[in-house]
Amino acid sequence: MKKVRVGVIGAGAVGVKMLQVLKERNFPCKSLRIFGRSNRTMMIDGQSYQVETVNEDSFKDLDIALFAGTEGEKGAAVMYAQKAIQAGCVVIDNGADFRLKDDVPLVVPEVNAKVIKQHKGLVANPNCTTIQMVTALGGIHKQYKISSIILVSFQSVSGAGREALSQLWEETSKVIEANKSKQTSDFYQYDLALKEQSKCFSRQIAFNVIPQIGSFSDSGYTSEEDKTVHETRKIFNNPKIKVTSTCVRVPVFFAHSEAVYFSVKKKTVTKQDIENVLAQTPGVKFIADNAAFPTPIEFYNRDEVFVGRVRQDPQTPHSFWLWCVSDNLRKGAATNAVQIAEHIKIKKS
Repeated sequence: MKKVRVGVIGAGAVGVKMLQVLKERNFPCKSLRIFGRSNRTMMIDGQSYQVETVNEDSFKDLDIALFAGTEGEKGAAVMYAQKAIQAGCVVIDNGADFRLKDDVPLVVPEVNAKVIKQHKGLVANPNCTTIQMVTALGGIHKQYKISSIILVSFQSVSGAGREALSQLWEETSKVIEANKSKQTSDFYQYDLALKEQSKCFSRQIAFNVIPQIGSFSDSGYTSEEDKTVHETRKIFNNPKIKVTSTCVRVPVFFAHSEAVYFSVKKKTVTKQDIENVLAQTPGVKFIADNAAFPTPIEFYNRDEVFVGRVRQDPQTPHSFWLWCVSDNLRKGAATNAVQIAEHIKIKKS
């Protein structure tokens, strides 16, 4: 790949991780610029970066723009993606604004890289929860055709940004401090609940789990749960796959965990067949030893999707469970976006 001019739009948690991943993967940057809401200098891994204020003219000297900012009508992608495309730039957007549009490829490179060439100036990065799941299931679906998926996700607070990371730390510290004077082994006597309202979540996150990520729809599902349905169907290019999920925020800093129950069309598939496919699936690190199952504390800040605890449902033999863990800021966002960029053919000189 020839050297290209790259811009990262958004200097939050995902934007910072994109800069780190670009460097780690030796992405061929002819130039690298960072844009945000205001001019400032930021330090990342001991290196100083100048953040420029993004505007309509920011893209004329770029070949690829990695959008990592907020979503919605006031987000950078909605405001500036079309301007970037008009300037001859290829946009890779990490947000949800364009994912389900018919003319926008939604890509996990290990699963459907071939659709990248169909882009019309914009490629969408799926939701972190979806990326992790379809990477784990991609080889299985290719080999045996998945008919249905039930997902339960256990999602780290880093998916909600830097403020959420600070909130988990501060809430945990406050609870511990408030109970320091108690001398009892009866943990029912400890005051675990804080009085102040959570800034980032609908409930306190420290010592708690919250079965809500995103807003509720009339059906009772959250926006995060709806994303897993529609994005999975688009990536697997099959609108008939049955997908349902419950997405839960848990008091973990980095890396999402998922329990995935899936059924395949072929009735004679065995647990060994599934494990053989997982062992050869790109982007997956399969752990065969059940007792060596992956956890977030072991495998955050890694790019693979770690899969273990494969089980065959004895009541429905063509159905299986698996457990997977992956860093949501890396493979679930920044790394996946950079991998897409590695497939982009730049026409602009």
